[in-house]
Amino acid sequence: MKRYQRIEDLRKYLGYSQEQMAKLLYTSKTQYQRYENSEGNSFFDAMIQIANFHKVSLDYIAGITNDKGGQHSNSKDDIEMLELYHQLSEQDKGRIKERMEFLIERKGNLK
Repeated sequence: MKRYQRIEDLRKYLGYSQEQMAKLLYTSKTQYQRYENSEGNSFFDAMIQIANFHKVSLDYIAGITNDKGGQHSNSKDDIEMLELYHQLSEQDKGRIKERMEFLIERKGNLK
């Protein structure tokens, strides 16, 4: 597995070619291929090491979020709820969503 396999995985999930991604990122296809193949990423490698050393996310270092855990950090309860949710049928997921919307709406009306 490549060091930055997720870059390729994300592209393929969207069904984009390397050339399409390069155009979207205003770079050359050759440069984009370097991203996927981990070539010339010493700056990125350094940022990962710094983030790991300080135990913060790359989102935090990049200024995307002020949450040191990252833009999408989840609590233990959040993770547990998501794991349970993924075990439900689509019909039950719909029921849960409706109930949550009802509770949020009711909470808003109580203010």
